[in-house]
Amino acid sequence: MTIQLNDANDASKLTDFLNNACKRELSEILRFFLQNAQTEVLSLLACRAEEIREKYYDRKIYFRGLIEFSSFCRNDCYYCGIRRSNFNARRYRLSDEEILNCCTIGYRLGYRTFVLQSGEDIYYTDERMCHIVSAIKASFPESAVTLSLGERSRDSYRRLFDAGADRYLLRHETADEAHYRKLHPPELSLRNRMQCLYNLKEIGYQVGSGFMVDSPYQTYDTLAEDFIFLRDLQPHMVGIGPFIPHKDTQFANYYEPSSRTTLILLSLLRFLLPKSLLPATTALGTVDPIGREKGFQASANVVMPNLSPTEHRRDYSLYDNKICMGEESAECFHCLAGRIQTAGFVPDFSKGDHFDRQMEVPNSDPCPTTEM
Repeated sequence: MTIQLNDANDASKLTDFLNNACKRELSEILRFFLQNAQTEVLSLLACRAEEIREKYYDRKIYFRGLIEFSSFCRNDCYYCGIRRSNFNARRYRLSDEEILNCCTIGYRLGYRTFVLQSGEDIYYTDERMCHIVSAIKASFPESAVTLSLGERSRDSYRRLFDAGADRYLLRHETADEAHYRKLHPPELSLRNRMQCLYNLKEIGYQVGSGFMVDSPYQTYDTLAEDFIFLRDLQPHMVGIGPFIPHKDTQFANYYEPSSRTTLILLSLLRFLLPKSLLPATTALGTVDPIGREKGFQASANVVMPNLSPTEHRRDYSLYDNKICMGEESAECFHCLAGRIQTAGFVPDFSKGDHFDRQMEVPNSDPCPTTEM
C-alpha cells in the first residue's frame, strides 16, 4: 500500500484499509509506521487523526475521576505490581464511605464520571459492588459510573449494570494467544477475557478495551492481532499505554519504555475506530513529561486524574515511578486542566459519552462551571 495522507480523502482510504486488511497487511502497515516512516509522514498521520477526532468531539478532553479502591488481586499476571505472589505489595481496601467521599470531592470539582478500579478482589461480591454502585448513582444521579474490576461472570456484569453501572473497562492486553501465554499464568484464558468483553457489549455497557505497548515479546504480528480484535469488538474506548516494568516482577529489567510507539498507535487507532474515546494515559505521562500533551496531539481525548486518597496511591502500584502520587485531587485537577488549555484543547467535565451515545440521548449536564 502506498501511504498518502495529504487530505481527508487519503485519510478515509487509510481507515478503509485498516478495517479490511488481513493480518499480514496490517503487520506490514504497522511496521511501516513504527519503523520506516519519516517524521513528515508521522506528523501528517497525527494531523489527520486530529481532524477525525475533531469531527466528532471537537477539541474536548474529557475528564474521568479515577478511584483505585482495592489493591488485592487473585490473579498472578507476570507483569503486574499487585499480582497475587508479590508479597512486597501493600494491600488496602477503601470502605464504602471512603469511596463515596472520593466521589463527593470529585463531584464538587466538576467530575461527572467516576471510574472505580481494583484488582480482581473476591471480597467485592456482586452484592457489595451493587450496593456501592447504587449508592453513587443515588448521590450523583446525573453522573456516569465506570467499573474496572476484571473478569466476572455474565450474570455479575448484568447485576452491576442493573444497579446503575454505565461503562466497563477491561483491557485485553494482547489478542495473540502465544503472546498472552508468555505474560499470564496457565489458569488465565485469553478466550475468556475476550468473551467477557463481548458479554459486556451485549448487556449494554459502553465498553473499553486496550493493550500494553512495547510489552515483552510484542511484535508487529501481535499488534496486528490487536487491531483485528478491536475492529471486530468495536469498543467505545481503547486504552493503550507504554509498558513500564515493576521491580517485583520477572520483567523488572525489561528495556526502558518510551512514548513514541504509543503515540503512533493512538493516531492509527483513531483511523481504525474514528469515534472511539482514546485516553492519554498516566503511563504515557510517566515515560514522557509532556506525554499526555503529545497524546492529545495524536488524537487522544480522555484523561483520568486520580481521586484516590493520597495515602493509598503508592500502594496501587501496577508499575514503577507512576506520576501524581502525592498531589491532592484538587491540585491534580487544576494542574491538568491548565496544561490542557495551554496545549490548545478544552477541558470537558461532562459525562463525555461515546459519540453514538451522545446522539441517542442529549447530555443533561454539558459542562459544569468550576473554579479553574
